[in-house]
Amino acid sequence: MASSPLRTELTADRRGELESRARSYTLPYWQVVRAKLVLMAADGVANNEIAERLGTSPQVVHRWRKRFAEEGIDGLADRDRSGRPRVFGAAVVTEVKALACQLPATTGVPLSRWSSAELARELVTREVVPGISAATVWRTLRKDAIRPWYYRSWIAPRDPDFATKAARVLDLYARCFEGEALRDNEFVISADEKTSIQARCRCHPTLPPGRARLIRVEHEYERGGALAYLAAYDVHRARVFGRCEGTTGIVPFGRLVEQVMSSEPYASAERVFWVVDNGSSHRGKASVDRLQGEWPTLRLVHLPVHASWLDQVEIYFSVVQPKVVSPNDFFDLDAIAERLAAFEVRYNAAARPFDWKFDRDDLDELLARIAAHEPGAPLPLAAAA
Repeated sequence: MASSPLRTELTADRRGELESRARSYTLPYWQVVRAKLVLMAADGVANNEIAERLGTSPQVVHRWRKRFAEEGIDGLADRDRSGRPRVFGAAVVTEVKALACQLPATTGVPLSRWSSAELARELVTREVVPGISAATVWRTLRKDAIRPWYYRSWIAPRDPDFATKAARVLDLYARCFEGEALRDNEFVISADEKTSIQARCRCHPTLPPGRARLIRVEHEYERGGALAYLAAYDVHRARVFGRCEGTTGIVPFGRLVEQVMSSEPYASAERVFWVVDNGSSHRGKASVDRLQGEWPTLRLVHLPVHASWLDQVEIYFSVVQPKVVSPNDFFDLDAIAERLAAFEVRYNAAARPFDWKFDRDDLDELLARIAAHEPGAPLPLAAAA
């Protein structure tokens, strides 16, 4: 094909700006595409090939090449459009948002949550407007990030000592315990178990990504069993100690504790604080007596009930899940254990402590917000703990 009569030439500054746009994950998609289009044109790629690579038409490519040749980077923006005047004023917008912020059940509507179409229907039923489309409702709410058709599950704190227990853990993350700073030979470990990691042997090998194709993972698989991954994370040294076990329980967790406590610098430490949740492997006073009796320098610190979000090892597990486990494609359990062990080595070589910012002040603010919803049952503040 003959080359385009439009010459696309870039200065260093313009190329830098366009390359920045082309790499962006936050700019609108059309800005990214137009930047890529101009960069390809400057590299001498023909219009038809640019159109094929970007999934558009040669006419569109020609239009934006022409705009860029005439107006530069400013020409890649959309033209101002007169459009028709806005039909709905501020009063209607307010009504849309007010209705979206109510639970449907409290308004007598037999729904669990609103959709754009149901909100539009209700606004007409209430005679707020004679007519309005679901798309208009969606655009109105999208501007304020209100999504009444989404919901998020959460658990209200029910532990009567929630503030005290949570504050103790937050102090440890800040290298403090009972009002005194931790010494250099005192350490904080966050530990837990990731259960039921299955070995799924796919009936067809996983295919790598290709041109205009994602990675392909066979849907059908044969089960090869499951194992538990136990991990202890040194909060301030960013070091992970993990092991795979056939199941969870007191004995497997005890082996994880031994793995850590028998190695340096923990074997000769003055105190090693273990932050754990209330799982059956390390629950209650019995676990404190058992572990601290076996390891005199160990101090077991329990999180409040239903507060695993305060357990830093859960952040490490959130890294393991997409990087190692998903998509689950393992021939057998040995393959899982080998990859997890290899990943620990890789992770420890470059890891830095998590940028933990939630502190006692944030805890007090959270508890105050929760108490405001239940004025009859105020929760204690961490500062009073």
